[in-house]
Amino acid sequence: MIEGWHIHAAIRGAIPVDPDAPEARQWLRNELAQAPYEAARPTWFDRLSTSILDWFSSLTAPSSDGFAAWVPLLLTVAVVVLVVATILIFGLPRLNRRSRLASDLFGVDDRRSAADMRRAALAAASHRDWNLASAEMFRALARGMSERTILVVTPGTTAHSFATRAAEVFPGEQGRLGEAAELFDGVRYLGIEGTEQRFLALAALESDLRAARPLNLEDPTPMKQL
Repeated sequence: MIEGWHIHAAIRGAIPVDPDAPEARQWLRNELAQAPYEAARPTWFDRLSTSILDWFSSLTAPSSDGFAAWVPLLLTVAVVVLVVATILIFGLPRLNRRSRLASDLFGVDDRRSAADMRRAALAAASHRDWNLASAEMFRALARGMSERTILVVTPGTTAHSFATRAAEVFPGEQGRLGEAAELFDGVRYLGIEGTEQRFLALAALESDLRAARPLNLEDPTPMKQL
């Protein structure tokens, strides 16, 4: 019995059962960090659902027998239902609008990034397909400005209208932008054969404008067909 008492005392001496305040807080943090406690914590969806249910619970029915007393509550519920149905059917308007704007480029539904178009242009140039290389590089130029929110290329924008508006934020490049638009329209619609020299000039313009700072980055200007 004496030996067992000594062993028990030794164990009690090795494990601090009366921690000070900082140590107790650390023990509590370690305990709450375990998986069962983490799983029990409410998620953001749980908190949102609770808030919505609490809000509906606060909409108590009017005590008056007249229909007019029910009008505010009915209107509130109708507006909420309409908003939710609109979002479910059509999605968020801003996101949908940006998605359409981002996909339409000079009459073609093209969702590639500027970097993808640039790689496609260089790949075509390596096969000496100057028509495709020039068209892809011009698209990369326009998509790059959209990605930087310099200009928004809307449906119906032509190559020349893009060049005109781009020259407003890059006034020193008006001449080269006009030549680039002429090259794009030529190889795309007029049956003009592209050349290595004109492609290299367009590629240099795209590279220069990609590194240049426009006059104003605060208000992206949507472009319409001129």
